[in-house]
Amino acid sequence: MEQRHLGRTGLRVSRIGLGTLTWGRDTDEHDAAEQLKAFWDAGGTLVDTADVYGGGEAEYLLGRLMDRLVPRQDLVLSTKAGSVPDPDRRTDGSRGHLLAALDASLDRLGTDHVDLWQLHAFDPYTPLEESLQALDIAVRTGRARYAGVANFCGWQLAKAGTWQLAGDRTRLAGAQLEYSLLQRGIEREVLPAALDLGIGLLPSSPLGRGVLTGKYRGGTPTDSRGASETMAPFVEPYLDDAASRIVDAVTTAADGLATTPLHVALAWVRDRPGVTAPIVGARTARQLTAALSVETLSLPDEICRALDDVSAPVHRYPDHDWSTL
Repeated sequence: MEQRHLGRTGLRVSRIGLGTLTWGRDTDEHDAAEQLKAFWDAGGTLVDTADVYGGGEAEYLLGRLMDRLVPRQDLVLSTKAGSVPDPDRRTDGSRGHLLAALDASLDRLGTDHVDLWQLHAFDPYTPLEESLQALDIAVRTGRARYAGVANFCGWQLAKAGTWQLAGDRTRLAGAQLEYSLLQRGIEREVLPAALDLGIGLLPSSPLGRGVLTGKYRGGTPTDSRGASETMAPFVEPYLDDAASRIVDAVTTAADGLATTPLHVALAWVRDRPGVTAPIVGARTARQLTAALSVETLSLPDEICRALDDVSAPVHRYPDHDWSTL
């Protein structure tokens, strides 16, 4: 698998990443092991997790698998901290919480460092410079090699990235946000900020939470995430008429290229400007293998333009030159 630099850093990662959101909850150890082995065999290196995935079980499971299945040194290990299971305060970006969470993650993962450590979300109740200081401490003490953020909006990413560059601090290597043909909101402000600051994008849900595979065109399959009690609310927003028109266009493109809607949707986001590596989560190793086989596909320019047009978000003032409005 092709390797790419994450932003304006020396860190190289596979151009498809493996997500572990469901590990330890909907994905058991056997299925997780098959996925990790298939990913490694295909040349994948970037494995993404978080301290809250499965209540910590995802990290614990990944640590066990690295111990006996895939050499730790062959993986680029990424985890996140800052999200908390508190309905009154969903994020805690305090320095104390973040560093304690990192130490707990390292313990579950069975390693002395992660390759990329990310703030999972912006905390409006903690000064941003305090949260960012935790990233600096983690890198300075060797617990993390590179740092990034996730789920930051445009001004938050621009402020964080600029703050880090303004002093003798750890520059932000990556930003993880949802990005797909069904969700192009980051193109408004986040993407321009990331490109300007040299921050690599790690798109999550690149298949539109599974909807872009076309599996929901005839209803909700009983074995799909959309049919599960925990994941149905996650999928439901992308089952409207607007999404259906985009899925139809992806399916038409796939038919014309003799490939699958999954491959078309994944190749589109993988090769967007500023994107380093989409993070793909799968229920089974078979699904993951199907996604990884996109490696040889490059979409023709005319297909990209057609998909761009049918999924184009409405961005007007002040994002476009005011004189053209």
